[in-house]
Amino acid sequence: MTDAAGVTLVELEDDPHRIWHQLRAEGPVVWVDALNGWVIVERQAAVKAMRDAVTFTVDDPRFSTGQVVGPSMLSTDGPAHDRHRGPFVTAFTATALSDAIDWCTSEATRLVASIAAQREAELRTHIAAPLAVSTIVRTLGLSDVDDDEVLSWYRTIVAEVEAINYGGLDKDKSLAANDALVAAARRTINDNPAGFLAGANKDLTATEVASNVAVIMFGAIETSEGATANALWHLLTHPDQLALVLNDPTLIASAVEESLRLEPAASAVDRYATTDTEFAGVLIRKGDFVQVSLAAANRDPSVFVEPDEYRVGRPNTRLSTTFAYGPHACLGIHLARAETIAAVRAALRGLPGLRLDRDQSQGPQGLVFRKAAAVTATWDTPAS
Repeated sequence: MTDAAGVTLVELEDDPHRIWHQLRAEGPVVWVDALNGWVIVERQAAVKAMRDAVTFTVDDPRFSTGQVVGPSMLSTDGPAHDRHRGPFVTAFTATALSDAIDWCTSEATRLVASIAAQREAELRTHIAAPLAVSTIVRTLGLSDVDDDEVLSWYRTIVAEVEAINYGGLDKDKSLAANDALVAAARRTINDNPAGFLAGANKDLTATEVASNVAVIMFGAIETSEGATANALWHLLTHPDQLALVLNDPTLIASAVEESLRLEPAASAVDRYATTDTEFAGVLIRKGDFVQVSLAAANRDPSVFVEPDEYRVGRPNTRLSTTFAYGPHACLGIHLARAETIAAVRAALRGLPGLRLDRDQSQGPQGLVFRKAAAVTATWDTPAS
């Protein structure tokens, strides 16, 4: 039995799944001193909390992303949330993204072809990250920016959000990244008056557009890069499941979905109680921090049989909470899935005999954002 009072942030960063399984014996919601708050560890309670933005809000000065990028669709609720999110919804429907999704396939193929002759590479760096960045830069239509430049802004913003969890924030770094992002948003609005960022500027200020672009980048880069790296990690560390997919490539989407369940790239979402409430057997006080653990909900044994196992073809994988529920459900869910499927398909097609170099690889880690640190692989020389 794990003592919730003794759990450390380092333990949660390294292996939260073991801890959540052990703490789940205490109930759907547990208090964790290291987080100074409640953690929801069962799926039903997690979905209920995410759908109830009146009782469990993101609109609190402690919300980490809000501290770094300012008010946005991610850090507001109610009418303010609708105002921030509304201008972007139409652009991220499956229909509106059809061209972007097609482009992902060709871009993933190009990235794989660019490394095929090397016979060895770290796949997160050479496939997952560049595909995620180039896709969102293209989708947003950002003017006069370099992919590496965008990635540096994004890395800074993510690092600052994570730093808050450890009690530190370097305002100078986050302000510089945000200023660059605001400038890029303004250029894009001016250069492309018919684009959807210019359309959003009709309801939001340019600074507000940039704040929302920053949170879109969280999903579009962090979640997508992590999803691709984790999917490749799971397949390459489960040869029996990889064999199934190689034998039947129609299983790639299922393989990706199971990876999304097993290791969500964004492992938790933060909420704050707006009132005293009796919830899932505990009394949560007004102002209490409440973390919804998507990682724990996705391994709830009452929902998923042998939840720690990676099983391509699991029949209820879509019950995962990876893309969240309620008003803050992931805006880019269609694009995120499409990117990862395209990347995995391209890698398996273009890198024959793909296998993991375990000595140079490292699995998913992280307190909030969890992705394989390194997926170094080797393969056979492609047929000419």
